[in-house]
Amino acid sequence: MSMMEFLTETIAGIVILVIIGIVFIIALILSMWKKVPQDRAAVVTGLRKRIITGGGGLVIPVFERIDYISLENMQLTVRVDGAMTSQGVPIRTEGIANIKVKNEDSCIFAAIEQFNVGGEQRTVLTIKETATNMLEGKLREIVSRQTVEDLYKDREMVARDVQEVIASDLLEMGLEIKNFTIRDIEDDNGYLKALGAAKIAEVKKDAEIATANAQKEAKIQTSIAMREGEAARLKAETEIAAAQKNKAVQEAEYRREQDQSKAIADASYSIQQNITLKDVTSAEMDAEVLRQQRLKEVEAEKVQIEIAKELKNIELAQRKAERKKAELRETVVEPALADKEKEIADAEAEKYRKIADAEANAEAKRKEGIASAEVIKQTGMAEAEAIRLKGLAEAEAMEKKAEAYAKYNNAAMANMMIEVLPAIAEKVAQPLSQIEKVVVLEGGNGEGKSGVSSIAGNVTSVMTGLFESVKEMTGVDLKEVVKGQTYDAKVNRNIQLTATKDAKEAVETVAKPEE
Repeated sequence: MSMMEFLTETIAGIVILVIIGIVFIIALILSMWKKVPQDRAAVVTGLRKRIITGGGGLVIPVFERIDYISLENMQLTVRVDGAMTSQGVPIRTEGIANIKVKNEDSCIFAAIEQFNVGGEQRTVLTIKETATNMLEGKLREIVSRQTVEDLYKDREMVARDVQEVIASDLLEMGLEIKNFTIRDIEDDNGYLKALGAAKIAEVKKDAEIATANAQKEAKIQTSIAMREGEAARLKAETEIAAAQKNKAVQEAEYRREQDQSKAIADASYSIQQNITLKDVTSAEMDAEVLRQQRLKEVEAEKVQIEIAKELKNIELAQRKAERKKAELRETVVEPALADKEKEIADAEAEKYRKIADAEANAEAKRKEGIASAEVIKQTGMAEAEAIRLKGLAEAEAMEKKAEAYAKYNNAAMANMMIEVLPAIAEKVAQPLSQIEKVVVLEGGNGEGKSGVSSIAGNVTSVMTGLFESVKEMTGVDLKEVVKGQTYDAKVNRNIQLTATKDAKEAVETVAKPEE
């Protein structure tokens, strides 16, 4: 075997021994380690005296000893038989106490010193037996100083006295009393029963007396209540009758005021309605005037477009229209002017008639209201005023309409005549629409015109004659007005007007372009 192999085996053996030693040491430490829960205390004696609770520590076998003691509560039943009270009455008393080893090092050492008998359970039994005997003695001592009545009435005082006198004695043994309660007090001679019977009889007597007094008081109170109730009922009926009377009077007064207020309100409503109707009528008339003006402007523009297109045809038909001038003057122009004047006169007559009717109705309503009650009188006056205002509103509307007609000058008349030109042309040409067949017998009288064109030319001749008739009657030259509406007059402004002042005003009126 070489040196290297020897060294290798030696090192391996040493390592194994070290590992075995470490494992042994760990096992030894683990075997010596003692864990103690919170409800126990371990007292280690030997090399060093110490206490372990709620943790762990090393305990070296052979050299150290460990003893356990419980820190849990221990419940004790304390029973005393034949204990004499201060009155010489023997009684039996039973109580419940909870004690434990106090969790302090000095107390634990004192308890383990006095009660350790070699096992934890045996130690607990020893502690219970010792503490029970001590509590029984102290309880008997307290009972001997009290009367039966005091013991029975104030058990809490007895328990408190026991705790106070025994606490110091238990503490010297490392114990503490957590609480003590008297559970029962009895006697074998019937003292408590007799005491209770007397008390019960007294209580029954008091209860019967109280019941009789209560019944008597109840009857008295019932009769008083019935008497007061009857008086209250009569008083209430009287008050109800008075209230009903007042209510009827107030309702009548209220109805009278309500009727009067309603009549005033109805009259005010009628007056306001008529004022509103007047305003609405005036506004509608203004709107209608504006709408008519706009329609006139639109129609005038349409007419001007048509007149511009047919201007040359109208100029060619002027001579033929001369023959129809007199007829148109009688059948169209003069009736139109007469209708206009008649309409103005009718409007004026209607105005005054409605004013007269309104005033007559108002006077009639006023006289009729004098003979009526005050409420009816106010209603009649309101209705009369409403009718009067309505008549005035209608009269004012008719007056505005009449004023509008009166403001028509020659320019406006020209504008109206231009509006009816299409209708006049339609009436003039209407006979041509009745022709079913045209037979040409000549070639136009040598003037280069066919017979058909000669018939159609009569329309333009009639229209030309109409222009001349209008000029003679009103001084307005429709030809100049039409000329002012041509494209050249509107665009180039180079048309020379030779008509009268009224004709020029008519041209300016119908030719004014829209803004």
